Amino acid sequence: MHAFDLGCGQQKIIVECKSHRWTVGTNVPSAKLTVWNEAMYYFQLAPREYRKIMFFLKASCRRRGITLATYYLNTYPHLIPDDVEFWEFDEDHLVAIRLR
Repeated sequence: MHAFDLGCGQQKIIVECKSHRWTVGTNVPSAKLTVWNEAMYYFQLAPREYRKIMFFLKASCRRRGITLATYYLNTYPHLIPDDVEFWEFDEDHLVAIRLR
């Protein structure tokens, strides 16, 4: 059993929210990405008829020129179920965009 951050059985939607950031030295926060991998596993086990959303707080890295969510999408596509949506929230501009 896994308790998703948000969900509704009536509207058949589940949402997992993450607000992780790059490390101080702009290294990849590997331990935190392990938690994201675990979320992908739980999405895989969830019923197919549910809308599945992974919702991130935008965490940019100037040195890498990429956000943490985009880094994850590029590095771990083999772990991401086809029916999972990725949304990234920019708290500076109060806007969320769908990445996938």
